[in-house]
Amino acid sequence: MRFMMTYDLMETMRNTNQWLGASAKAMASYPVFSTMPNPALDMMAAWGEVTERTFSRMVVKPDWGIRTFTCKDGKDHLVDIETVVERPFGDLIHFKVTGRAPSPRKVLLVAPMSGHYATLLRSTVKSLLVDCEVYITDWHNARDIPVSEGKFDIEDYTLYLVDFMREMGPDTHVIAVCQPAPLTLAATAYLAEQDPDAQPRSLTLIGGPVDPDAAPTEVTDFGARATMGMLEETMIQQVGFKYPGVGRMVYPGLLQLASFMSMNNDRHGKAFSDQISRAAKGETSDHDKHNRFYDEYLSVMDMPAEFYLSTVERIFKNCEIAKNEFVVDGHKVDIGKITSVAVKTVEGAKDDISAPGQCIAALALCTGLPDSKKASHVEPEAGHYGIFAGRSWRDKIRPLVLDFIDSNSGAPSKKPGKKNAS
Repeated sequence: MRFMMTYDLMETMRNTNQWLGASAKAMASYPVFSTMPNPALDMMAAWGEVTERTFSRMVVKPDWGIRTFTCKDGKDHLVDIETVVERPFGDLIHFKVTGRAPSPRKVLLVAPMSGHYATLLRSTVKSLLVDCEVYITDWHNARDIPVSEGKFDIEDYTLYLVDFMREMGPDTHVIAVCQPAPLTLAATAYLAEQDPDAQPRSLTLIGGPVDPDAAPTEVTDFGARATMGMLEETMIQQVGFKYPGVGRMVYPGLLQLASFMSMNNDRHGKAFSDQISRAAKGETSDHDKHNRFYDEYLSVMDMPAEFYLSTVERIFKNCEIAKNEFVVDGHKVDIGKITSVAVKTVEGAKDDISAPGQCIAALALCTGLPDSKKASHVEPEAGHYGIFAGRSWRDKIRPLVLDFIDSNSGAPSKKPGKKNAS
């Protein structure tokens, strides 16, 4: 019960801060105060405005905000977000541009389950929508999933990806962003053995911890220092009575957010201080630079405890993917069985979460894949976020990924596959 009490206490603190912000904003904005202007009241209202917005965003799933798309015909076409596969812990969704012929480039974008919603990849989706038929994994908030739906760990995650790839068919190009890179590699290898005809054409891994020990960072160092007992004792809580997932053990999004922000306390503190000053001067808007970033950054989701703990233990501590010892549903996955799926890795030279070296390790694991089907790229000025969003992605990385997709769009020859399988 103490786990549930802790979860409810965190939600109470969030709710209280949201209420304090709303109260301060309302109190300092009484019309009568305009008869005697006071800078202190302006600052109080500004503090309330920023505080209320900040804490209210933490429990809201952001909207995709992709409603129309201008095609080559110069006309605006509606974008329908349709669910292709619906599952308890995550769906496969498709951004269908109505009135546009299906693009020959069919892309499955694998979003991270690391505390943020898939909408974190909104700009990535919009940039790919220009030239591709885009699908994405839309993971659900664990606090909204009833306990009756059972567990969800990294093996379940991998099998979800296998099912999504099977649904989309062999003419698919998969792009895994950050955290899911090693599990997407494992899912591809699983298909190579169990259902070769369902393998995708290509696999692009962007900034993921395939081998965390290849280039240690603060994140991997923490995983090495903390024991599993310590993590279970300090990070895992039980969903309170307010949500449908009451009783489910989770790694709370609020706790993950605190960890994210603690890594750059000074930068975040200054950002909010500056925003309050701007609000006091009437210079803020719903879509200003600060609100666009933090509305997404602060929107966090709970992860199933089994998924979080198994990720730390099996991916970061035991390095099962890096050692090619990963087991899914009792079957040992051999990454060397990938013989026809082209694999490309993308890393950022300034990535302080998945440092260069962690992702490119995937190529060495693909022992059955010819060098002609392997590629890698390190973007010199990009950090972790920049390798899948922002200018580095748009101007430099995205064109390379599309070229890689195009060069591997043909159906693979079956003869090499049969020879390697024997």
